[in-house]
Formats: sequence, structure tokens, C-alpha cells
Amino acid sequence: MNSKQQDIRSERQRAMRGAASAPSDLPFVDECDIPPGAHLVTSRGGYEHHGIYAGAGKVVHYAGFAAGHCRGPVVEVTLDRFAAGSAIAIRRHPCAQYMGAEAVLRARSRLGENRYRLLTNNCEHFCAWCLSGESRSQQVETCLTHPRAGLHVLASLFKALVAAELKGAYSGARVA
Repeated sequence: MNSKQQDIRSERQRAMRGAASAPSDLPFVDECDIPPGAHLVTSRGGYEHHGIYAGAGKVVHYAGFAAGHCRGPVVEVTLDRFAAGSAIAIRRHPCAQYMGAEAVLRARSRLGENRYRLLTNNCEHFCAWCLSGESRSQQVETCLTHPRAGLHVLASLFKALVAAELKGAYSGARVA
């Protein structure tokens, strides 16, 4: 493998970092291990999905394009529905300005908001805002810094959207 191919591979790996592979992430073991207000991350085959644990098996997150081509609002769902069959990790924020019940209140204050934007207001921006008051997305920053990695993530998102549409079409979830 030449150095250009290695650079491309490194960019992709940074952009597609698995949910439990970030240095500050803790693997999810049991629901009892998750404190309310925790930042949850799950890998979605090319990108990470983020949410705030609300307690009692519930997660508040920006649904985004999780259900298909139409963007979804901030919703509260079960832990299983949030994970969508993928592993979950807890992303640590040692310098979080808002923690625990306060982070959950911030997350719930945006329930129903439907202003999802992939590059400026996605699920990671939402979680960062809940915990720090600042809307940021490391995934977006990485993709903008490393365009090849960004193209790979966009291809993964497109693939996920098509799969969600097909799943809806074949499961009878779509209404004609």
C-alpha cells in the first residue's frame, strides 16, 4: 500500500471511528451503568449516532435521517430503538458544564424541534449543546478537514438512507 492509500485509509478510519473506540468512550455493559445525562454513541456503519440518556431506559436524540429520507425531530425513544441493533458506548465529558438531570432537562427542552441539518445541527451538535452549551460536531469537523473521509461518510449515509427506505417499503411501514 502506497503512502497516498494509507492517508486515505487513515482519514476513513478517523471519520468512521467505532462507537466504543474513541479514547474517552466507555463500552456499554448494562443499563444500570448509564447515569442520566450521559452522552451515548452508537456506530451506524460509516458514521456515529449520538443521544443523551434520560434514565429509565430512554434516550433523547435528534432522529435526523434515521427513519428514511425525511429528517426527523428531537425525540425520546427506548435504548433499544436508539441503538438500532448496534453497540452503544458512553462518551465521557470530564469538563461538561451541564451534567445529570440538568443535561436531561436541556435535552428534553428541545423535544419536537425539527431543525435537523447534517452539517450544522445534527445529533452530535445536539448532544454537545446539552452538555456544554456549545453546538459542535467532531464528525463534521473531521469530514471538512479530510474531504476524502467526508465523501466516504456521505456515501455511507446515502447507503443507510436507501436501506431505511427499502426496509420501510418491504415492512409495510410506508403508507401509499
